[in-house]
Formats: sequence, C-alpha cells, structure tokens
Amino acid sequence: MNFQTCFVAIRHNSTKKGNHFRTAKVILIIMYAIYKKELKNYFINMTGYIFIAFMLAITGIFTTIINLMSSYPTFETVLSNITIVFLLIVPILTMRSIAEERHSKTDQLLYSLPVSVTQIVLAKYLAMFTVFLIPTAIIATYPLILSIFGTVYFGTAYSSVLGFTLLGGTLLAVGMFMSALTESQVIAAVSSFGVIFAMYLMSTIASLVPSGAMASLVCFIIVLAIFALIIYNLTKNATVAGITGAAGAFVLAGIYFIDSSVYDGLFATVLRWLSVFDRFSSFTNGLFDLTSVVYYLSLIVLFVFLTVQSVEKRRWS
Repeated sequence: MNFQTCFVAIRHNSTKKGNHFRTAKVILIIMYAIYKKELKNYFINMTGYIFIAFMLAITGIFTTIINLMSSYPTFETVLSNITIVFLLIVPILTMRSIAEERHSKTDQLLYSLPVSVTQIVLAKYLAMFTVFLIPTAIIATYPLILSIFGTVYFGTAYSSVLGFTLLGGTLLAVGMFMSALTESQVIAAVSSFGVIFAMYLMSTIASLVPSGAMASLVCFIIVLAIFALIIYNLTKNATVAGITGAAGAFVLAGIYFIDSSVYDGLFATVLRWLSVFDRFSSFTNGLFDLTSVVYYLSLIVLFVFLTVQSVEKRRWS
C-alpha cells in the first residue's frame, strides 16, 4: 500500500460518501501505509539489519558467558548487563525518524495527508518499535533454549523480558523526540546518546548531589529552567515559558521558606525514583511492578506527545 493508492482510496471515499474524508477506515489505511513505508526504509538502508544483528550478537555473547560457560541459571542477569547497548542502538534507530523528513522536505507531503500529525508520529513510532520487537522476540526464546541445559526460572526471565521491552520502547520515544528537534541526523544521534547516557547515570548523579536543602532547591530551579526552555522551543512563546518558569520558581522558593527541611535529600530521591534504568531492576527481581509499567507507558505517551508538538510547530512555521 503506497501513498498513491491511499489518495485513490480517499478520492473514492469522498465521492461515495460526500466530504467525510477522515473516516476510520481511510485513516487506518494511511497510517498503515506510513508504517509500512517506515518499516521498509529501515531494511532498505540496512539500519534495521544492523540494529537486529548487533542486539542479538551482544545478547548471544553475554548469554554464552553468563549462562553457558559460567553455569549461571538467571537469564535476567544477561538482560541487566546488556541494557547499556541502548546507548548505541537507540540513537542509530531513531536518528532518521523525523530529522530525515525535515532535511529532505518530504515532511510537507506527510502534512498534506488527511490524517493528524499525531497519527503520523504514532505510525512512525510503531515502525521503530516493530524493528525493536524482532530481536526481542528472538531473545524471548533464549530461556526456553537454556532450560534444555538446566533449570531456568521462567517467571523472573519473562518478567525481565517484559521490562526490557518497556525500557526499549521508552528510550525509542525519547530518541524520536530528539530527532524531531533537528534536521541533522548526526545531531539527533548525538543528542539522543547524551540524553540516554544521562538517564543511564541518573542514580550515579543522584549520589553526587549534595543532600542539603539549598542544593536541592537550586537543582530543582535548574530543572525548571530547562523545562521552560523546552516549552519555549515547542511554542516559541516567551511569555508562556517565562510565566511557567517564574510561577514554578515562586512555588519552589515558597515551600523552601515555609519548611526548608522538605528539600533535604529530595532532589536525589526524585532522581532515583525517575531513573528509567533503575526501574528495570524490579523486573529482574521477578516482580511484576505495575507502577513501573505505568511509568514506562506514561513516558512513552509523554515523549510521543512532545514529538507531535515539535512537528506541529515545524508544520506551521
């Protein structure tokens, strides 16, 4: 299904039913066409093959060393050790998702389609996530294979696979958002690496942050300033960004003057709670952590939403 076929379907639908272009059937057809085009492109330019091969190679090496050679029966240990590969493979997979469209100006063709930007971005994200699911599905068979050689705790193993999938999906959404902020694939890849690396080190950063109330307040204000800059970048409205930053700073300062003890060690605690990589450890312990599932899904929705807002800004600029 290509875009020409989609337009024929739209025209036929318009003639038959009047000017109701955005029927559910036509929207699904167009979303599927975008999804299929994106998925195909990942394998035309070899990005998909490189991603799958690298991920399976790293997993295979760690499985051999930890489970087979060392006779360690916990497959979740393998997944815990290979999460660092996300720093390399996610930027490679996401760097072209939006940036390439902007650089080649083909995003204007997408804007002309009778679907919303949200539906376009969602189709692109699902294509990336599908590429990620291919090696993940293969990896999910490893506990079954390892059970031939000894005892495997399937509950913990597949809980880890679930957490690994959610972690990967979250980081893909982050990478797609970074790709939406620039026309350069190189800048998109580097910025994605930087953000994911910061997420990976979040617990380490938390341990380095002074536990004093004033230090926590200063850190929160810095984060608030960054948030205000993101709002400005998405809206190009200095008033909205300024009011958001000023109001937030006023609230933070007010709480500090009322009871400064609230801030004692608070910033470090918040960092640890927000760490996407640390939350994966609950799955490797064999727990189905519903809070972490909701947290990962919320982050995916958040970064998809931010990507949509960034693309919308570009569309009308």
